[in-house]
Amino acid sequence: MSTVEAPPPRTGPVLIRENTVAETAQLSTERLDVGYDGTTVVRSLDLTLPPGQVTAIVGPNGCGKSTLLGALARVHAPQAGAVLLDGRALAGLRPRDVARRIGLLPQQAEAPDGLTVRDLVRYGRHPHQGLLRQWTPEDAAAVHRALTAADLLELADRPLDTLSGGQRQRAWIAMVVAQETAVVLLDEPTSALDLGHQLEVLDLVHDLAAAGRTVVLVLHDLSTACRHADHLVAMRNGVVVAEGRPAEVVTPQLVRDLYGVEATVLTDQVAGTPVVIPIRRVAEG
Repeated sequence: MSTVEAPPPRTGPVLIRENTVAETAQLSTERLDVGYDGTTVVRSLDLTLPPGQVTAIVGPNGCGKSTLLGALARVHAPQAGAVLLDGRALAGLRPRDVARRIGLLPQQAEAPDGLTVRDLVRYGRHPHQGLLRQWTPEDAAAVHRALTAADLLELADRPLDTLSGGQRQRAWIAMVVAQETAVVLLDEPTSALDLGHQLEVLDLVHDLAAAGRTVVLVLHDLSTACRHADHLVAMRNGVVVAEGRPAEVVTPQLVRDLYGVEATVLTDQVAGTPVVIPIRRVAEG
């Protein structure tokens, strides 16, 4: 019988460990209602995100994943309840203070034409600037660390529009890394990327968590989420229907409840995580 060998460890740069986050952050919600245009999308949500780990939020289109992520970053104000950072309501904190603790990469990120990788990453230092604090050697060092973490030093002076999809996405994440926040929120960071570029981005996500950051990402592919997340949050119709370690919560019944799909759930022989094999759409009613 042939054996399955684990893939070789990543050999590229990782976050410089002597510059890891000094304190992990506890992000949670209490009875949170949030939405937009007068519509409530996320309802009465109580959620605590494990600090220093990768959490993936999964669920069908329109279930509230991106809306929840926006609320965690204070982009969307709660209609009721609260988002808490280390026990304090985000609504009571200054925007600059929130930006120094929580970094967000939205799904549709855009940059001006001609911007280089280094220019983009420098934007991550904006929350640390002010009238009495301009660019410092500490800012330059943070940008250098972020470029190193994303394996982009050799591409730092290249225009963004000359990069591959995976390189460009890593540049956007490097901008968030340069922000040096304890919490990193990523909305579908692997969307529209091929398999190789997806792995580039997810490697960087693991490096962020290894450096002590709390990482929360929205993912569409359930098997990918199981493989790369420590903690899974499954949503449907604005509520959490299951959460925990992927191997403990992903079952054929959960797949049916989330997506209306009959599926087989196997175990990845290398990672030991669930692999979802869809079979057929379940007839409604």
